[in-house]
Amino acid sequence: MAVPWGVQDLGRLLDALQRSTVLIEFALVAGCLGLAWGIVRLLRGPLAKPGSVWFGEGVVGGVLFPVLALLLAVAVRWGLHALAQDVVPVAVFKVAVPVLLSLAVIRLVARVLHRAFPGSGFMRVVEHSVSWLAWIGVVLWVTGVLPLLLQELDAISWKVGTTKITVRNLIEGLLSAVLVMVLALWVSAALEKKLLDGASDNLSIRKMAANILRALLLFIGVMFALSAAGMDLTALGVLGGAIGVGIGLGLQKLAANYVSGFVILAERSMRIGDMVKVDNFEGRITDISTRYTVIRALNGRESIVPNEMMITQRVENSSLADPRVLMSTTVQVDYGTDLAALMPRLAQAVAAVPRVLADPGPAVQLTAFAADGLELSIPFWMADPENGQNNLRSDVNLAILRTLGEAGVGIPYPQRVFHQAAADPPIAAPPS
Repeated sequence: MAVPWGVQDLGRLLDALQRSTVLIEFALVAGCLGLAWGIVRLLRGPLAKPGSVWFGEGVVGGVLFPVLALLLAVAVRWGLHALAQDVVPVAVFKVAVPVLLSLAVIRLVARVLHRAFPGSGFMRVVEHSVSWLAWIGVVLWVTGVLPLLLQELDAISWKVGTTKITVRNLIEGLLSAVLVMVLALWVSAALEKKLLDGASDNLSIRKMAANILRALLLFIGVMFALSAAGMDLTALGVLGGAIGVGIGLGLQKLAANYVSGFVILAERSMRIGDMVKVDNFEGRITDISTRYTVIRALNGRESIVPNEMMITQRVENSSLADPRVLMSTTVQVDYGTDLAALMPRLAQAVAAVPRVLADPGPAVQLTAFAADGLELSIPFWMADPENGQNNLRSDVNLAILRTLGEAGVGIPYPQRVFHQAAADPPIAAPPS
């Protein structure tokens, strides 16, 4: 009975691992790992770089370590094969090279997905799936079963129009699509960081450029992946027409949100950091994506508003022309109070409160003759509503109360005057 090829390759590998020369290979592999560790440690420096794809949290936590170790192992294996194949037959490197390759792929996918989609559960599933596929591929490669499996998968085929598609094409296309998408996300994340670092006045324009750049890179990556899988890209014309019909019928809201997002970022009618009020929700814009806008209220609540709503509805933007906000408070004082002396003191006390603008400064106005006392209104201006409004109003009221106490002016209590009618005199009894 003929022995299968995979079993023959595995037997040769086990025989080679039992020779004394494997100690030399183990030493060379250990040298490659140690040299790669030293190079990464020298390039990284003494401090960890948790957000870096190349370095990661530790010396061996990023992509650079397995890539360098893989390159060194391939170079040493090539040297052994060319110079001393009969003296030192390659055995350990047949296992070390695919293991390092799989480790490099897993680290690349994991680091890029963590950076592009932090905290995403779906991306964690993708990462685990890629890890399992990579290690299964290592086992199939080492045992020699991988060529046989690819041959069998290539035999299963069907036609879509004039294009012949096999199971091997689909698997290779899926894997290449994942790798290309990961590389596109990596490049777009790096370019986005460069665009957004140090941005202040034109943050919205840079955000729009980063979104367009990411979408363009992902589109190009998908096209390359489909072409690498052997699919005819001209057949995508029918698919594009179907997608257009779907957008026109069922996805028009989604398409409107994406278009509105680019319009908002392009015309800069609303920018990140503006204080806005839309649909009775007021807060500061913290992010403008291609589909929605995130608004954070002063109490910490966040609202995700579709971009179409930001275009079609009325939006109050208090930061577009002038970030200053007018506030006011009222107080009543006793009738008979010397307002000519009190009003300047109140204005001076309010002007001394931190965060109250000096230009325009606060004012004190007699607005009503109330039932219990004289009603005074104190309008004042602030320039940082994102830091809270009620806390500033509280500070102003405390300053007013302290000034009234120092001036000896009282705040009247509610007063009511009751009038009691005189009792009627008793009616005299008629004489008997």
